[in-house]
Amino acid sequence: MESPRITVVTVCYNSAATIRDTLESIASQSYKNVEHIVVDGGSADGTLAIIRGWAGHSIRLVSEPDDGIYDAMNKGLKLATGEAVGFLNADDLYADSSVLGQIADVFQDKALDACYADLVYVSQDNQRVIRYWRSKVFKKGDFALGWCPAHPTFYVRKSVIDRLGYFDQSFRMAADMEMMMRYLENGGISFCYIPAVWVRMRLGGETNQSLKNIIQQNREILRALKKNNASVSLFMFVANKIINRIVQFASGLARHYR
Repeated sequence: MESPRITVVTVCYNSAATIRDTLESIASQSYKNVEHIVVDGGSADGTLAIIRGWAGHSIRLVSEPDDGIYDAMNKGLKLATGEAVGFLNADDLYADSSVLGQIADVFQDKALDACYADLVYVSQDNQRVIRYWRSKVFKKGDFALGWCPAHPTFYVRKSVIDRLGYFDQSFRMAADMEMMMRYLENGGISFCYIPAVWVRMRLGGETNQSLKNIIQQNREILRALKKNNASVSLFMFVANKIINRIVQFASGLARHYR
């Protein structure tokens, strides 16, 4: 059976401090049937020089102004030619060299449309694990309970994206959650959860940089729930989200100290 081509999209902007780690992470993967698309927002800090000088693997580079991260992500999705697509952004790394091979194994099964796994949040120097994001098998209604898969671990067939749509750019901070909600809650896709850490994600993303951003993201999530016919009251959503975070934190501690 022919091995599926995996497209990895990296979105970046002024990421000279971390982009080399991301490129090396992809180059180190044992699975090689990979298309790597880098969508740069017009960096001016040396990011482009690093990418253009990279010789570790072939890169398809687009560098131009964009209308935010989800516009950049949509550009990458539209360029993708792989059977399955996912993201590894300029702050992130794969947990080890086997991750893309595990993802390819999933998509060997033509009955499966998507997969996701666990991730760990790490310090900026990538030396210390701060928190585990342990996922679970999705059940319909989970998004209204404040749960979602870790988007950096989410890989989906390109045919599903073409059928169910791209990131909804009216969501400035929660379009990734809205897309996964649209696919899993209402899209009727088949999927699997792999209980393994796939991504090391540096802390410090835009969403969590201020209380204003956190409030805005939660408002968008509530709008996404309404859009996807999974409405819930603000009080119930926040309460469920807190409970989910406590469970997630506790399960991460258990895994860390085993």
